[in-house]
Amino acid sequence: MQDILLTTLNARYSHCALGLRYLIANSGDLQSRLAIVEFTLETRAAEVVEQLLDRAPLIIGFGVYIWNVESTYQIVALLKQVRPDIKIILGGPEVSFELEDQPIVALADHVITGPADLTFADVCRRILAGESSLPRVIAAEQAPVAQLRFPYAYYTATDIAQRVLYVEASRGCPFKCEFCLSALDKTAWPFDLDAFLQEMTQLFERGARQFKFVDRTFNLNIKASIRILEFFLARVSEGVFAHFEVIPDHLPDALKEVIAKFPPGTLQFEIGVQTFDPFVQGLISRKQNNDKTAANLRWLREHSNVHVHADLIVGLPGEDMASFARGFDQLVALDPQEIQVGILKRLRGTPIARHTEVFAMRYNPQPPYNVLATDRLNYKELQRLTRFARYWDVIANSGRFKNARTLLLQQAPFERFMALSDWLYQTTSQTYKLALPRLFELLYQWMTQHGGVFDADATEALWQDYQVSGLKGWPSFVSVERAKQQRLRSAEANADPATLTRQSRHVVL
Repeated sequence: MQDILLTTLNARYSHCALGLRYLIANSGDLQSRLAIVEFTLETRAAEVVEQLLDRAPLIIGFGVYIWNVESTYQIVALLKQVRPDIKIILGGPEVSFELEDQPIVALADHVITGPADLTFADVCRRILAGESSLPRVIAAEQAPVAQLRFPYAYYTATDIAQRVLYVEASRGCPFKCEFCLSALDKTAWPFDLDAFLQEMTQLFERGARQFKFVDRTFNLNIKASIRILEFFLARVSEGVFAHFEVIPDHLPDALKEVIAKFPPGTLQFEIGVQTFDPFVQGLISRKQNNDKTAANLRWLREHSNVHVHADLIVGLPGEDMASFARGFDQLVALDPQEIQVGILKRLRGTPIARHTEVFAMRYNPQPPYNVLATDRLNYKELQRLTRFARYWDVIANSGRFKNARTLLLQQAPFERFMALSDWLYQTTSQTYKLALPRLFELLYQWMTQHGGVFDADATEALWQDYQVSGLKGWPSFVSVERAKQQRLRSAEANADPATLTRQSRHVVL
């Protein structure tokens, strides 16, 4: 009988809840009574409640995160109305700090703060035993990782076939960047590497090919990093792919030597640059050698096949529009395949809160707690930068406009893309649900009417991008004559070469 349910709302179906699998793996004698039931944010609260109640649980444990706390509150509120006898246990980063003002906490029977790997099962045992003195809020400490059982056997065949598999070779982080919850960690705790690689071998033998590491500092211990990379290097011929979060200024030659051996499409590095401004770095306790960071990014692009995803944060204390623009332009010049422009969030419990009054930091009181204004950036400017981030993701990070990108950015990437962003919003009043064919037309219009790009150059670049976009038909910026030439060229490609005339063989776009 599985009368203890572990559940959460994932952001999308492709995500798996690693934390829930740790709980069931470490539940000991209760394991046969636990079951994982995952949903997505798209599922209506009433439907979630119905499906949970169909399983007749005695206890339901919810994983609560910044992206799902509001929806989870609705579900818990419904459960408490229709089945108040079911014990509700909350856990996760969103309910581990600043509990007093959270409506969802007020509804719960118990809240476990901190890493609940071993604590959740203990709380369940005490509930099932009828213990009346069990406190509502139970503080869990990080257990020695050697005591934890790995969760990877609880990835199902469906998970392996259809979803992202999250794994970790270590926990914690020794750095103290104040915008991050890992700033509260005392250090990083590595799992036994031989045991971990054995788990990865078993996952691989079950068919897993996509591995996303959640380690905050994958390249902290270079010897361990090399062994993990060599594990995947030995399997690249079988289509393996691995994603790592990498410290930007720590890429010694021994690690580079292994990285350089990977073929395209097998490695992705998420590199948190966050800011290039030394003053801002000092304010947020971020230790980063900017020269080494730049050199490492340059090396990755010039001497490896790694897909580089670099992060910058908008709205950090002490950062104004000009300093962010300088950092953005510097990062664009280093040419990572993706630049994730993120808006600062004041996560519950993070030390960034100490700057709130000094720098007039004003945050959204509702999730995702994004910064709304600072003493350096007013509300209007942060709205513009939020739109900039969204359009950058759709246009630059999507990879759909590789040929047009150079013309869009030219020698002043931030200035020009901000101008494009402002114009797109003024023209469409939309940041979401912009149809791709319309976006092509809008970019052509801005480039030729406002961006100083010659019509022929804009047309050629966008037309090349359009042809590989998967879209059908002819955009309006492509002339009728060009369309005829393309049709002729396509016909020739499918015709018997002996039937082609001398004239038709030399038609070009």
